[in-house]
Amino acid sequence: MFFFLALMILVFSVLTVTSRKILRAAVYLLFVLISTAGIYFLLEYTFLAAVQLTVYAGGIVVLIIFSILLTSHISERTVVAGWKQGILSALATGAGALFTLLTIYRFTFTPASAPANPSTVTDVGTALVSTTRDGFALPFEVVSVLLLAAMIGAIIVARRENDNKTENKQN
Repeated sequence: MFFFLALMILVFSVLTVTSRKILRAAVYLLFVLISTAGIYFLLEYTFLAAVQLTVYAGGIVVLIIFSILLTSHISERTVVAGWKQGILSALATGAGALFTLLTIYRFTFTPASAPANPSTVTDVGTALVSTTRDGFALPFEVVSVLLLAAMIGAIIVARRENDNKTENKQN
């Protein structure tokens, strides 16, 4: 099952970044995120798998799809990058992969000892909404404002481009 899910992640990841139709790329991304949740289920990280399905596969992909539907035409095809951009992208990707692999190989991994008080889902939920020193309420609010600003910015940019296209057609 692991190899099947890993193959799905690899195939749909490649399809996500190579698809010329933006809505298809978002659907392929959805399959990648669902397959990732499947791997979490195999590792018996049920809470993390549920968060993966709820937040990423459920929330973020729906946000992306709604943004696409609000800002562009579904039949619109993306522009193919030139060979210079392809070479630069390949070099940047290779440099990033090399940096990541070197960092992983230089780090000495030591087995962690089991915590004295293992966290429960209730503890995690309380920490997520807590405003104390160890709480995560502020980072969640910052991320939500950032996502809202990004969506509003995408709508403004798309409407400005659509307004320019309609003005050019009228002239």
